Amino acid sequence: MSAKTTPGPAADRRKRDAAATRQAILDAAVDAFTRHGYDGVGVRDIARDAGVTAMLINRYFGSKEELFAEAVEVSFAPPTVITGTGSELAERTARTLAARTAPEAEELGPFLLTLRSAANPRAAEIMRDAIARHAGRRLGEELPGDDAGMRAELMLAVQAGVWLMRRVLGTAALAAAPPEELARYVTLLFQVLDPPAAEAGMPHP
Repeated sequence: MSAKTTPGPAADRRKRDAAATRQAILDAAVDAFTRHGYDGVGVRDIARDAGVTAMLINRYFGSKEELFAEAVEVSFAPPTVITGTGSELAERTARTLAARTAPEAEELGPFLLTLRSAANPRAAEIMRDAIARHAGRRLGEELPGDDAGMRAELMLAVQAGVWLMRRVLGTAALAAAPPEELARYVTLLFQVLDPPAAEAGMPHP
């Protein structure tokens, strides 16, 4: 019986290099899809930005669609606006939304990726599934009642609408709104959709 061999330094290095290459491709894809949308960028463009060949992207991810799905997953998985739990969910999420949609705030990548890719039916399906799996699930777990899923999506719609009008369109009143005042009104909206939060104390503008 031959003795088992363990991977040596060369094998470990190849694994590290492969992981680094895959990560570089994924980082380039997230950036490209966020800036240009699903239909606005090709595999060759992402390969160029990542410093690899298009063939290597296909080797690691299989296709542009599969690469997009992974880019969406890593973009949508971390909490972006939804903060707080229980009775603090409505107010803390409203405050985070007000702060992160301020004109001087850093761009919200997942929102831009959604806006710029939604016209493609398959991209929209991938993003819809990711929203349900991450932000929708987090909210749904916090909200009581049989219609929690619908109310969770309404809260997400408010978030997306505030971001769109305040940051993308720059409508006058929302763009100039003081964060504290905006947060108070958004909290009221969220508390309508989350009765326990309203019972804990509804703020008055």
